[in-house]
Amino acid sequence: MSGPELDLERVLCRLADLEPYGSRAFTFGGGAWPLRGFVVRHGNGVRGYLNRCPHAGHPLDLRPHRFLTPDRVMILCSSHGALFEKDAGRCLAGPCAGEQLRAVPLEVIGDIVLIAADADLEALAADG
Repeated sequence: MSGPELDLERVLCRLADLEPYGSRAFTFGGGAWPLRGFVVRHGNGVRGYLNRCPHAGHPLDLRPHRFLTPDRVMILCSSHGALFEKDAGRCLAGPCAGEQLRAVPLEVIGDIVLIAADADLEALAADG
């Protein structure tokens, strides 16, 4: 008996690519303006967000795949020090307090993390 068939075009990474409580950047699509985001481990699941600070509109990570505080409890904007919740993307401290990161809908099939089949990629790309 085989599992569900994977749409390889939607694959972002494997769960094994994420350390416990870790994060990983992804680029989805092609052309001059691909969708840039990241996935982050949260408890037993993962969350996905656009890699775009709501304060200044630039990427959160100055170094590749570095989206978290040293203790890995919160998401950190490396430019201005804003702190975001991992589970909801809400900014708790910094110049964008009260705003939130734009979520990227995900699904996990086995050990594979994918962009959700029903994700509105055009709307996400317009925000990113």
